[in-house]
Amino acid sequence: MEAENGGVPHEKDEKLGWGKSLPVPSIQEIVRNDSKSLPERYIQEHKDRPLIFQNLHPSIEILVIDFHLLAKGNDDERRKLHLACKEWGFFLITNLRVEEEVLHNMKAAVEAFFKLPIQEKKKYAMAGNDIQGFGQAFVISEQQKLDWCDMIFLITHPPEIRKFKHWPNLPGFREAVEEYSMEVLKVAEEICANLSVLMGMDRDGLKRLIGDHKQGIRMNYYPACSRPDLVLGVSPHSDGSILTLLLQDDEITGLQIKHKEAWIPVKPVPNSLVVNIGDATEILSNGMYKSIEHQAITNEKKPRRSIATFTFLSDEHELCPLETMVDDCDHPRIYGNIKYGDYIKQALARKMEGKAHTDIVKLKSN
Repeated sequence: MEAENGGVPHEKDEKLGWGKSLPVPSIQEIVRNDSKSLPERYIQEHKDRPLIFQNLHPSIEILVIDFHLLAKGNDDERRKLHLACKEWGFFLITNLRVEEEVLHNMKAAVEAFFKLPIQEKKKYAMAGNDIQGFGQAFVISEQQKLDWCDMIFLITHPPEIRKFKHWPNLPGFREAVEEYSMEVLKVAEEICANLSVLMGMDRDGLKRLIGDHKQGIRMNYYPACSRPDLVLGVSPHSDGSILTLLLQDDEITGLQIKHKEAWIPVKPVPNSLVVNIGDATEILSNGMYKSIEHQAITNEKKPRRSIATFTFLSDEHELCPLETMVDDCDHPRIYGNIKYGDYIKQALARKMEGKAHTDIVKLKSN
């Protein structure tokens, strides 16, 4: 598979990516060797430690949207989408019209990869100039605190820019990822079509404006941790994407979102996807729709896996608020212009810091 390189000319692999992340030890391997191990770099500062047992609101749940009804043009579901994006920045979609086997095969492919010996996984390690491959993202210094998570990140769309040297050579892995990628792409496009209508355009308006886009899939492994109150699976952050679609573990709650200054756990629902608005959509909507801080926690008993699929703009796209979302009287422009590739590079050059990344695009008067 690596030799074939998917029909992509070799020189594309050498092109600089969005940024880089410093190599760090595999936390899965550390825990495998000593289940009680708790390296100092993973212990969060007191103010950053997760709330595991208290100050959570398990009774509050994100809105649930029936994808089948949304795709049929149901006005109630579209209104619900508007409310979810405006008030929460997150929602759950059910009735996906995606075969359960596709979801199962994707989860099985991820599980198979993380069962590999560490020397096998290292064959797919991130290059020095890119974040595709196996490792950990957003590591910019030798001193910063680390997330209790190993991951592999792959660009999956468009097919011609895939870097197959980072794709694990496992039976069924490529087929599972490709099929899942295409199905989730259809879901994302339908959601974007509805957002286009909600932002004052026709269904294809947003697609015409943003043109070709990229899709990337981040596959996460969170080992069990003897002290989940001291570590974070993923630090608080918002996503730089248009949308992010998350396939959760069916049994273990790990995702928390920030809503009205409280951390809300998002319980897993089988055969569904959790969707969140990314920074790009917040900027396109001139702040109407919010990209929300979220984080991942760990647990003592079992490892957890999750699969996050990101929809990105093309690097050359000039990211700025849509004309339909700006009104000098009631909705003055709050974001400037930035080339999307530059935005992502700036975001990846910093550690995860909540909503700090959108500040680089805000107009100074705001």
